[in-house]
Amino acid sequence: MSPLDEMVFGVPEARLRPFVDHYLGYRETAPAPLVRRQAAGAFVVLILGWGDPLDVVDPRMPARGATGVTSFVAGPYDGWCATSTQGVGTGVELILTPVAARRLLGLPLGELTNRAVAVDLLADPWLARLRDRLAEEATWSARFALLDRAVAGRLAETAPLGHRLGHAWHRLARSAGRVGVAQLAEELGWSRRHLAVRFREEIGLPPKTAARLLRFQRAYATVSRDVLPGPPGGAAPVGECAGWAELAVRCGYFDQSHLIRDFRQFAGDTPAALAGSHSSNPA
Repeated sequence: MSPLDEMVFGVPEARLRPFVDHYLGYRETAPAPLVRRQAAGAFVVLILGWGDPLDVVDPRMPARGATGVTSFVAGPYDGWCATSTQGVGTGVELILTPVAARRLLGLPLGELTNRAVAVDLLADPWLARLRDRLAEEATWSARFALLDRAVAGRLAETAPLGHRLGHAWHRLARSAGRVGVAQLAEELGWSRRHLAVRFREEIGLPPKTAARLLRFQRAYATVSRDVLPGPPGGAAPVGECAGWAELAVRCGYFDQSHLIRDFRQFAGDTPAALAGSHSSNPA
């Protein structure tokens, strides 16, 4: 993979950071087809881009991808997918927690599970309009300021997720997936079945799967330069580990084999292979 021509991070206003940790502006030239494997996660990816299009493909369900798009919303995914592009693309990436995405997008995330959708196909056109306005701005600082205003305006127009589901998500996220489903259900006064149904509808994943993905994200961050979400007050970074067995223990896995299983399912390769690819390729 070739490095990005330009990559600029923007920090949202303080009041927006519980919803958007950062903005990532990018510009990339790909003279030949460029394919990237994208790891799964308990988050939603929003790309507001312009220029040459790309494809988003889930090898398990190709029909649920997006073809020839510049701007799309994707996830949450419980398996890896791939993006493919050629030409010059510019845009802004936002990685959103499910709670933030549910409010900003205004639709149950069960409609987006393992799916990528062009923003032009969403019922509410506000993201498509925002994309066009971002493309008209000349600088990244102006684009990030526009995003601040747009996100703040959207939050003012939408209601928070229900208290119980919000509590359940934050308990899972802050423990990096170590809170049990039975304990969550008891805290909410719900049955485990009701919790699973409501979580899948609104958050996009069953709570047990969300917990697995949160554990995986924490481990993946130690072997990857990719930017992964982490809510304020969340678990601290794992830091350097002596080996994969130690990493498994520190991230809440039963043993090393469970860690490797999740890496194969969610990232498409073993942690050792991914660590080697990142160390040998600065992109």
